[in-house]
Amino acid sequence: MRYTFALLACLASPAFADDPVVEAATISMSGNTATISVTIRHGDTGWDHYADGWAVLAPDGTQLGYRKLLHPHENEQPFTRSLSGVTIPAGIDHVLIRANDNVTGAAQDTYRLNLR
Repeated sequence: MRYTFALLACLASPAFADDPVVEAATISMSGNTATISVTIRHGDTGWDHYADGWAVLAPDGTQLGYRKLLHPHENEQPFTRSLSGVTIPAGIDHVLIRANDNVTGAAQDTYRLNLR
């Protein structure tokens, strides 16, 4: 009996995709304002589990910008989206990009994007 319950519990659990992964990123600077394009790969399964955004972080973890993704990309992998108007503080030589999904939240890994 207890084995049946354990099996049913496993079957009822949602399927989890791996964390979204930032595969590439580019930056275009105009003064201290940037446009950043990010390519993400994630095992989107539809509205129940998808990469739903990415953050631009200063080296100390301060969030400088966030790109919200409004729908799943299960048929477009990897995919690239851009964010304009990111103000980069003076003295910073790189930013970190962290992808996010709507089930597990922020990915553990970040992508380092050098400004020069």
